[in-house]
Amino acid sequence: MKIKTAVVTGASSGIGKAIAQKLAAEDIQVVLVARNKDTLDSIAKELNSKPGGKAIAIPTDVAKRDEVKRMVHKAEETFGTIDLYVNNAGLMLSAVITEGEIDEWEQMIDVNVKGVLYGLHEVIPNMVKQKYGHIINISSVSGHEVTKRSTVYSATKFAVRAISMGLEKELAHTGVKVTNVSPGMVDTRLIGGHQSTRKPLDTTDIANAIYYAISQPDHVNMNEITIRPV
Repeated sequence: MKIKTAVVTGASSGIGKAIAQKLAAEDIQVVLVARNKDTLDSIAKELNSKPGGKAIAIPTDVAKRDEVKRMVHKAEETFGTIDLYVNNAGLMLSAVITEGEIDEWEQMIDVNVKGVLYGLHEVIPNMVKQKYGHIINISSVSGHEVTKRSTVYSATKFAVRAISMGLEKELAHTGVKVTNVSPGMVDTRLIGGHQSTRKPLDTTDIANAIYYAISQPDHVNMNEITIRPV
């Protein structure tokens, strides 16, 4: 079954924006989700200005369960069903335990872990009912490896991978697929001034990989994609 409607969280910039643009270019209806209404409206206008484009913007803080519930309801009310849900919204803040930035740790846990779970809780029942759907969870290579500067951030991304692995088993034989995507360094504002000898990935590299995963036949489920710069 071809995916007709997708929700992309964290769609106002970076990887999320690139995913939304790629899906819209492939004639998929897109629900843009992030906190910044003006930015979302601008992206929706851009996507809708192109032939076949059909996008709506729903400003949402994924760390707030009621807002996620309202967003999913509005998306289903507008487009009928949600076939693809991309858990992309994420924060990378101070992650060193010995530096004691508790407020920032809590923000990362609320967005990176709870925000993922809130979205899943809302969309999975209807996906199971329609016997079709695809969940994409954006983790990170930091969910595979931990550096001395990434402890808490890595913990949240390990959690996303664990959620993906368990959910794939829970949804086996339902028709609902789960793919965990772990990007390496991507050229977005999240990397800040971090220096590397490798050329960072482009956001379109991640978007293209996701489209490849969702384009597989019904009997093929790509559970894990790790994307690193060369």
